[in-house]
This record gives sequence, C-alpha cells and structure tokens, in this order.
Amino acid sequence: MDADALSRENAHLKARLAEVEATLAEVQEANRRLEDILRTSQRETFGRRSEKLSADQFNLPLEDAELAQGVLEAAQEKAEAALRRARGETPRKPARNRGHLPTHLRRIERVIEPASTLCPCGCGEMARIGEDISERLDVIPAQFQVLVTRRPRYACRRCSQAMAQAHAPEHVVPGGLPTERLIAWIIVSKFGDFLPFYRQAGIFERQGLHLDRGTLGNWVGRACFHLTPVIDHVRDHLRTADRIFVDETRAPVLDPGRKATKSGYFWAVVSDDRGHGGAGPPIVLFHYAPGRGKSHPLKFLAGYRGRFLQCDAYQSYNALTEIPRENGPWQLVYCWTHVRRRFVKRFENEGSPIAEEMLRRIAALYGVEKAVRGKDPAVRLAARRTHAAPIIAALKPWLEAKLSCIPQKSRLAEDIRYTLAHWPGLIRFLDDGTLELDTNPVENQIRPIALTRKNALFAGNETGAENWAMLASLVATCKLAGVNPVEYLADTLRAILDGHPKSRIEDLMPWRYARPSSLAA
Repeated sequence: MDADALSRENAHLKARLAEVEATLAEVQEANRRLEDILRTSQRETFGRRSEKLSADQFNLPLEDAELAQGVLEAAQEKAEAALRRARGETPRKPARNRGHLPTHLRRIERVIEPASTLCPCGCGEMARIGEDISERLDVIPAQFQVLVTRRPRYACRRCSQAMAQAHAPEHVVPGGLPTERLIAWIIVSKFGDFLPFYRQAGIFERQGLHLDRGTLGNWVGRACFHLTPVIDHVRDHLRTADRIFVDETRAPVLDPGRKATKSGYFWAVVSDDRGHGGAGPPIVLFHYAPGRGKSHPLKFLAGYRGRFLQCDAYQSYNALTEIPRENGPWQLVYCWTHVRRRFVKRFENEGSPIAEEMLRRIAALYGVEKAVRGKDPAVRLAARRTHAAPIIAALKPWLEAKLSCIPQKSRLAEDIRYTLAHWPGLIRFLDDGTLELDTNPVENQIRPIALTRKNALFAGNETGAENWAMLASLVATCKLAGVNPVEYLADTLRAILDGHPKSRIEDLMPWRYARPSSLAA
C-alpha cells in the first residue's frame, strides 16, 4: 500500500475514533444527568420533611429520570453502532416488536424496496425469499370532523298533498354543534383525564374551532340532565351492596361573596366484590357535601342496606354505628394500610426496631391475603383463620408489652395506642371472607379527584361540584367495569335521546355495556 493510501486510511480511522469518543462523552454526560435526578428523587423521598414532595409531585422527577434513561440508551446505541462500524462489523439487528400492539388498531402498510434487485454478479433479477416486518405505534392528533345529516323530503307529483320525510333525531344540544360522541369526549377529558374546560378550549383552538369554556360547560350540563336517571339507578344498585368502602377528600368551591374558595368535600362510596370473586358489579359513586361532619355520611348513606362499612378511623363514621336500621347498625371495618403508614413513618424517621417488626407482621397478614385474592369467601375465611388469626393473636399482647416500655408521649406510643384503640374494627376481617384488609378500592378512586382538583383549582359553585361528582362517578364506574367511557357515554346519551324506556334502565348500566352498537339496537 502506498503512502497516500496509508495516509487516507489513517485519517479515516482517526475520524472514526473521534466519532466514538464524542459518542462515549454523550453517554457519560447522560449517565451523570440520570444519577443526579435519582439522587434528587431519593432526597425528596427519604430526606427531611421540608425537602419531601407530595405523591403527585414525586412523579415528576421519576418522569425526568425515565426521560434521561431514554437519552442514555440512545447515546449507548449510537456508541455501539459507531464501534461496530469502526471494526467493520455488521450493524446489530434491532429487536422487532411485532405482535405487541392491539389487533383492533388500523394497520397502514408501507413497503421499502432496495434501490436495485439486480444481482451485482450479473446473474439478473434476484428472487424474493422473505421479508422483515416491524410494527410501530403512530398517532393522528385529535381530528374533528363535521357530521352532515340530510333528510330528503318526498312529495307526490300527482296529488301534491302527500309528503314524507324522516323525523329529525333528538340531540343533547338542539340545533347546536356537538354530537353526543363529542360531548362524551369532553366529559371524559375533564373527569377522566383531568383536563379542565379552559385547557380543552385550547385544544379546539389549535384546530381552528373557537369554543369558550362556558360553551363546553353548557354542553356537559345538558348531558348531565339526560344522564340523571342512569346515575340514580347506579345509586339504587349501590344501596343493595352488603359491604361498601367510604372515603372523602377536600373539594374547594368558589365563594363569590368572599372572593375566595370555601372547602367542600367529595365523599366516595365504592362497591367492589372482585376481591372475593363476587358477582356484584363494581360501582363508584361520588357525593358532594359542603362539609366533613357526621351529618353528611348519615344523609347520603340513608337507605343503604349493607352491614359493613370499610373506612378509615375518621370519627364522623362512628355516628353510623349508633343509628338503628332494619339490618342493624353499621359495623365499621378499619384499614390496615392506615396503620402501616404510621409505622412506616416511625421506621423511616427514627429507625425504630419496634416499627420495623410491626411492618414485618403486617406484611405477613398481606401475604395471606395475596394467596387468596379473588377466591371464594369461604376459602378466604378458612385461610385467614389458619394463617392470619395466629398473627393477630400474638400481635395485640406484643403491642401492649412494647407500649409499656417506651415513653408515653412519643410518636411511636401514639401510633400503638391508635392501633389498639381501633382493634375490633381492624380484626373484623377474621370473621367474614368478603371483607378486605384495607380501603384501597376507595382510595384508588379518590386520588383522581384530587388530581382533577389540582388542575381545575376549584369548582365554580356547589351545583357544579354536584355535577362534577355525578359525571366522575360514571367515568370511574366505566373504568372499573373495563368499559371505554367515551363509547359508553356517547351510546347511552343516544339511547336516552332515542326514547329508551325507563323500564329497561338496567340495560344502560356501565357493567351491562358490551360493544358500541349494543345500545343502538
């Protein structure tokens, strides 16, 4: 090889080396950024109280960490590709994702042919021997369309008297712009995806549609009116449940007189029998109340025929146990998750060995529950009496002994006294296989309401808060039932407007909804 060729090869190798070094530097910088985000997240989770974030805020640094991880992986892939090119190796074939995307999504195929299919040896046209297929998820940003309805008129040319024309269908907004599907989409966007009307108005604006938040609110309010019989029937179902979960969360409401907000509350009532394989439909029902006092659960739970109320230890629920009812007073079933949280704090903040041991014993109870999740109540009860009852029997005297050995004004002593004070409600699960150890089914439904509150800041008035509760109930119940809430609300509104008989209101329940065409038949 002559000197010029060697010089060119050397320059080429130096260029490749510089490319590899630049890529490796990108990898190292991405890795440093990722480590910094993770250290920040750990400090915000396990640091001093003043440094910690709320549960919702904590998701933000985690998302940043995942983003940084993507940057790191892309940089590493680029570095590996550069190294393979430098060594003259064949590029690594990427992993194919075929078959991982839902089959109901529309497929748009494209075929990428090579520049030439002629054999370089001069043999002529090459034969196709196979293909590589990959599937990638694509999106068409929300596109709005115009539904044009034509109603031809027909008349007799001979007598000029007879005429025929189809009746105009009823709509949620008579003579207005929106279809029922559009209104359903707006409802779910706000009460399922936590987008307030003013943010949705911005989405419409990007499509050249000038719709203000007041217009969107008016449309949704009209839908509320038509859906009221459905939510009333959902409430009737819930009243027959033998066991319900209850929880509450703050709901600020605008108080124009004071130019400020006042605190109302959303109370969530949930029936979910899937934990013990029950056949009852999963239901979520929200109630708005202007306060948090005992009068409010007494009011909205009037007429319920259940026996068990699974709740936290908030004192307002105690009044329910003193009210005579046909089925006897409510029996309160308290939440082991609330107990566990107290001892988690003691262990994280103080490193308490007593708290650590308590957490081990609670974990053993949950281990029993995990083994019988979804089983018949009799199977669950037998397992609890065999495995969980001995843990419970040993736990109470152990707590009493530890309480006598620690300072009585300490936070740990306070947590132990809290546990012992609510002992009858905490161990009630040992007597009935339908009961759960915690109130997670209702807490999982309360959290989205809190997120909507953060995005929307407050409800405009108490009537708005009540409508908010109603629509959030339908959206949440759809999600529990595994139903697309947009499809359900659109078809249910259409069925009601088409004169669906009240005697068949059961057919319009979310858990009865099977397919988009089921209500139109």
